[in-house]
Amino acid sequence: MKRQHQLRILPIFIGISILVFIFIVLRIFMFGLSNQATQTVEKFYAYEQEGNFSDSWSLFHPYMKQRFTKSEFIQDRAHVFIGHFGAETFTYEISKAEKFDKWTPENGQNVVKNGYKMVVTQNYNGKYGNFNFQQVVYVVKHKGEWVILWDYN
Repeated sequence: MKRQHQLRILPIFIGISILVFIFIVLRIFMFGLSNQATQTVEKFYAYEQEGNFSDSWSLFHPYMKQRFTKSEFIQDRAHVFIGHFGAETFTYEISKAEKFDKWTPENGQNVVKNGYKMVVTQNYNGKYGNFNFQQVVYVVKHKGEWVILWDYN
């Protein structure tokens, strides 16, 4: 009698084990580091699409925040993209994230370690026609948060 009870529990145990394994694999795949970095870039450009330059600026690495103040950034982004290009919004594509071990945002700056590099292509339809703007974006962890850097080399 005890043996039959154990045999009925075995398929349930195997089923639960398989579900736990699938959950772990999906969690790693869906919430892996490169995916987290890509989501940060996705969030940045979604804010930019909305004209929410204040929130996009907040996703910058401190090095970027030193390059321009929040108010400068907001003014410049609105002025250039909306004012000069005559484009109210844009679409964008993000390349696959490539891992890097070391990178320097600008000569003379500190080396940034362990992050991801992506190419973002913004597609504008403005008063001067259709055009694409391509930018290399770097994403690293800073104080536990994913933040964005641009290349100034």
